[in-house]
Amino acid sequence: MPTNQDHMHDPSKSFAAKIIDWSVANQFFVMLGALVLLAAGIVSITKIPLDAIPDLSDTQVIIRTDFPGQAPQVIEDQITYPLSTQMLSLPKTKVVRGFSMFGTSFVYIVFEDNVDMYWARSRTLEYLSQARGMLPEGVEPELGPDATGVGWVFAYALVDRSGNNDLADLRSLQDWFLKFELQTVSGVSEVASVGGFVKQYSVTVDPVRMRAQGFTLSDIGKAISESNMDTGGRTVELSEFEFMVRGRGYLSGTEDIGNITLRSIGGVPISLRDVARVALRWLCGVVRAADAEPADHRVPRDTRGLRAGAEGRADEASAAGSNSAPIAWSAAQALPKSITFGARRSSCACQ
Repeated sequence: MPTNQDHMHDPSKSFAAKIIDWSVANQFFVMLGALVLLAAGIVSITKIPLDAIPDLSDTQVIIRTDFPGQAPQVIEDQITYPLSTQMLSLPKTKVVRGFSMFGTSFVYIVFEDNVDMYWARSRTLEYLSQARGMLPEGVEPELGPDATGVGWVFAYALVDRSGNNDLADLRSLQDWFLKFELQTVSGVSEVASVGGFVKQYSVTVDPVRMRAQGFTLSDIGKAISESNMDTGGRTVELSEFEFMVRGRGYLSGTEDIGNITLRSIGGVPISLRDVARVALRWLCGVVRAADAEPADHRVPRDTRGLRAGAEGRADEASAAGSNSAPIAWSAAQALPKSITFGARRSSCACQ
C-alpha cells in the first residue's frame, strides 16, 4: 500500500517531468525555440569580438624626446625629470617611468585598466603642452604610436636577386612608395621599416679651415637651413600678362650644398665647400645578424602595427592582415621587375 512519503518522491510528479510532458505535447514550439537558439548562436559567433591574440598589456602612452648629442645625465636633468614630474598629476595613472639614454628620453605612462587608449592619449597631450615650456629650446616631445606589442599583423621583404638595386634603392622604395600604400589600410597604426640604408647628406667640417675663416658650427648649420628654401616675390605685368617672380633655392644634391655662401669678403664668396666636405652617405638600418641574406639578396624588411583595441579582435586583425596583402601586392606591381615582394615570417623582421 503506497504511503504519503512514496507519493512525495514520485518522479512522474516532478517539475522536470512536467516540462518533458509539455514538450512532447507541443513539439512545434520546441522546434521553433531550438531554431531561434540556433540562429542566435550563429549570429553571436559572427558578431561577438574574440581575441585573436590576447592583449595583456596595460593601457600605456609613450613619450619620446630626442636631444641629439647629449649625455644621459643631461637628458635626465633637462628632459626626463621635467616630463615625468609633470605627468605624475595625470588622472587615472598607475605608474610613470622615465628612461634616459644617449640622445633620447622615454617616459612611459601606465593607466588603469578601464581607461580608454585615446582618452589617455588626449589627456597626455594636454599635460604635454604645459610641459613644453620647461624643455630646452628646439626639443620637441612626441607620442609613440597607438599600438601595442601584439598589434604586429604583417611582415614582408623586398628582394632584388639581380643585384641592380642596392640596399639604399630598396629602402627608398619602401619609405617613399610601399609605406604610404599600406598606411591606407583600415586600422593600421604604424608601418615600421627595418634594414636597408637611409639616404642622407653628410657635411664633414674641417676645424682648421673653419677656425681660420672665423666660422662656428652654428654659423654653418644656420647657413644650410636658410639656404634650403624658395622665396616668393611679386608679379610683373607685361603686355597684359602676369609673370610671377620667385627665387628657387631648394638644394638638390651635394654640389648645391657645397655652393652655399657662408660669407662674402671683398666681393669674394666663401662657400661651404671651402671649410667642409659634403658627401652622400647612408644610415644603416637596424637588422640582426641572424636575419642576413645571401649576397645577391637585397632585403629591407617592413612590419605593420595594428591600432590599439583592434589587435585583440579576430575580425579586425584578420581583416587588416587580409586587406594589407592585396594592397601590398598591388603596389608591388609598380616596382621594377627585378625586385620581388614576399611575405616573411614574423620572427624574421623583428629586432
